[in-house]
Amino acid sequence: MTIEAVQNIFKYRTKIKSVEELASLLPPRPREKKVIMCHGVFDIVHPGHLRHLIYAKSKGDILVVSLTADKHIVKGNIRPHVPEQLRSINLAALEIVDYVIIDQDPTPLNNLKILQPDYYAKGYEYINNGPHPKTQEEIKVLEEYGGETVFSPGDFVYSSSHFIEMAPPKIGEDKLAILMDSEKITFDDLRDTVNSFSETVIHVVGDTIVDSYTDCSMIGGMTKTPTMSLRIEGKQDYVGGAAIVAKHMKSAGADVIFSTILGDDQNKNFVLNDLKNSNIQLQPIVDSLRSTTNKNAFVVGDYRVLKVDTVDNRSISEKILKQLVEQISSNKADGVVFSDFRHGIFNRNTIPILTAAIQPNVYRVADSQVASRWGNILEFKGFDLITPNEKEARFALADQDSVIRQLGTDLLKKSQAKTLFLKLGDRGLIAFKHSSEVDFFIDSFALRPVDPVGAGDALLAYSTLAMIKTRNEVIAAILGSFAAAIECECNGNIPVSRKNLLEFIDKVENRVHYQIGC
Repeated sequence: MTIEAVQNIFKYRTKIKSVEELASLLPPRPREKKVIMCHGVFDIVHPGHLRHLIYAKSKGDILVVSLTADKHIVKGNIRPHVPEQLRSINLAALEIVDYVIIDQDPTPLNNLKILQPDYYAKGYEYINNGPHPKTQEEIKVLEEYGGETVFSPGDFVYSSSHFIEMAPPKIGEDKLAILMDSEKITFDDLRDTVNSFSETVIHVVGDTIVDSYTDCSMIGGMTKTPTMSLRIEGKQDYVGGAAIVAKHMKSAGADVIFSTILGDDQNKNFVLNDLKNSNIQLQPIVDSLRSTTNKNAFVVGDYRVLKVDTVDNRSISEKILKQLVEQISSNKADGVVFSDFRHGIFNRNTIPILTAAIQPNVYRVADSQVASRWGNILEFKGFDLITPNEKEARFALADQDSVIRQLGTDLLKKSQAKTLFLKLGDRGLIAFKHSSEVDFFIDSFALRPVDPVGAGDALLAYSTLAMIKTRNEVIAAILGSFAAAIECECNGNIPVSRKNLLEFIDKVENRVHYQIGC
């Protein structure tokens, strides 16, 4: 899809103006044609909105609709559901609407003073039982220049929140299209980025995990104790943890160096053989005093009835720490990824030492999947990219109450990271960058999720490579989200290949074409 094609679809955006542009277009008061203005979030344009707008248009000649900008919407944890650019197009497409503005202030007071509409239309709920204090402030502004507030009839009250909570609309493709158009990014740009990964050298440092799936059938239970009885039918082992991050990056086409700690056991041999077959430059450190981390899930049908972990979370020795520092400082790489599962390598004492070993001008990434253990993404200070999920962010900030935007803003500030991709599970991700107050959502593109556990590792791998090649947060977030969708549609830790991702880009492009009619 070309930018021109999208622009043709979004032709209604000629109605969308900045407040300064609109002020220059509207004649000064007193006007022959009366201007009436409405203001709101309009997250989902529903019948209540339409009746309100129709009523407003009947009272004036020129209808201006003012939208609350995304950054000022705090109602609900992840809101608005529809981003401001798409909300503005939805309204501009209505024939009765003459102009749309996106209000960058938290209240419409300043825009009312600038535009001085003849009428300002509010819903009946804002006057029932007396004016709301904020409505009273708006009325005062209009009275100062001679404007008038009108209230639409009270025979309907609808809530966008109510509709969204009942069934959130599936508009991922629409949101993606408007985001790519606003950033002047095409699907060919995504493909070109993926094809450029072969020129990248990455050093992954982190905890290796052997993820086991033991397939069982249920025999029954004991009669005297609440004990399940299972019969083992088979077992499948997968390399996981930081090792699967390394495999994702290798499958993407990058040259990968991998530093990790392994125990002197059978699982060590499995990991070494697996990574050797993947052509990863493995630099293992064997610690005979610990076991290779193994997490064994016992599965009956589609249910994981039990998980048994063999772990040793003690901190690594000074000797091993020095070996890791030597590996990090001596290997030349475009980026270093610290993949932390809090199984010995990373803690508050080792992280500053390992971070200091990274060479200057190397892109630094940290992912700390530690919400259920003692660990904190905030211990990785000043990194270029961090990718926690919502639970890990709330754990780090000891904050269970803030909405997502405030949570991400606080985490970005306290971590001193340049870029934050905050993972939201099946709701996608929200991206923040230190150089701008603008954030953006990417919806999840998984159509048939089977095993979402490894999705974050795929996102980490592909978004890191994309940031190193492009320094473009939007491209990186999109490709990371696509890789995550691919990964969670298969069972077990299966590396996402460059071919997989290019095919997925084609599928999404076709869906976008279908959705918007290109």
